[in-house]
Amino acid sequence: MATIKIKQVKSRIGAPAVQKRTLDALGLRKMNRVVEHEDAPSILGMVEKVKHLVTIVE
Repeated sequence: MATIKIKQVKSRIGAPAVQKRTLDALGLRKMNRVVEHEDAPSILGMVEKVKHLVTIVE
């Protein structure tokens, strides 16, 4: 499978607890951090849940 790089571009301050847990599950704990994950439906669903806080890096 292909991999995708996910970068947190907005702060988690003020976000609901569910979105903070989703960021933790993705491995994003600080701003401007980049993590690499498999391009799986579960990961894409998590990214969709917090799409206003993250971006996909090519």
